[in-house]
Amino acid sequence: MRSVVHTRRGDPAEVLALREEPGRPRPGAGEVLVRLRVRPVHPGDLIAVEGGLPGLPDQDPQPRIPGVEGMGVVEDVGADVRAPLAGRRVAVFPAPGTWAEYVVVPAERAVPVPDEVEDDTAALMLVNPLTLVMLHRAVEQALDGHDGPVVQTAAGSSVGRLVSAHADRRGLRLVNLVRGAAGARKVREMFPAQPVIVTSDADWQDQVRHATGGGARAVLDCVGGSFTRDLVGLLGDGGTLISYGRLGSGATVLDELPLVNRGLTVRGVTIWQWTDRTPEQRAEDLAFAVDLARTSPELLEVAARYDLADVKAAVEHARRTGKSGTVLLTSPAETGGTR
Repeated sequence: MRSVVHTRRGDPAEVLALREEPGRPRPGAGEVLVRLRVRPVHPGDLIAVEGGLPGLPDQDPQPRIPGVEGMGVVEDVGADVRAPLAGRRVAVFPAPGTWAEYVVVPAERAVPVPDEVEDDTAALMLVNPLTLVMLHRAVEQALDGHDGPVVQTAAGSSVGRLVSAHADRRGLRLVNLVRGAAGARKVREMFPAQPVIVTSDADWQDQVRHATGGGARAVLDCVGGSFTRDLVGLLGDGGTLISYGRLGSGATVLDELPLVNRGLTVRGVTIWQWTDRTPEQRAEDLAFAVDLARTSPELLEVAARYDLADVKAAVEHARRTGKSGTVLLTSPAETGGTR
């Protein structure tokens, strides 16, 4: 079995390596063994390798395999597993260690893939759509019955496009922020009814205030870092900053933000909170994600595909400024667009 591993935290381009070993894992009771075909390179995967997630040691006694999502075929099942059966295509999440050719997961974490959904789309079917579900609920609470306005950063990202499409369908007043002119053009083409503002413009903050009528009721942010202070300044009194990522550099001291005197709220949202929802709620959310993959595959865009052995090139591409879509890691015998 081939897998991508690292034994210390650091730059993924430096610490990640391909490992080959005989044999493969075996499923236990209630588990399935999945032979993975495709797995995405998410920003959170790279942050975890870099050591940007709390609670993880700088060095691990055992090699750690990145990845939490992927698509493949059920190869074997353990005792007490009724479905999905061997031979069925599935998407898996949460499934730590998907940057490998095989992964063992509880059977309920293997979601059957509809026949009409291609492999690449299925590999992106869970994490980002379920993130959208979590963000939607956070925004609804922040708006408290109002229709916005809401500002979002990194509007050209994979999650950003999902948020924009959702806003169009729901009639949500959304203002999109992007870093450069090329990204702005693409977002405007996809969502012409939504204002798009380039943060490299000297007057970008004034443009946002004009577009929001003086201040946003909520800001959706996956950048963080030193950018946080600027984003808080875009909120109207009583507004909410919803943070769900850390793509930016630098830091903002919480005590320096005008939270108390302006009645502002800072709320964190993570995909891992989804696992705390009830089985009924998770089933509803999964149905939404599967339906989105079936009806709107263009929203789950692929930037490029790389073999597991080319993981360092994949990492470089995933970090590339202006990249559109998600980079995928594949197994050697698989080709794009397979079912």
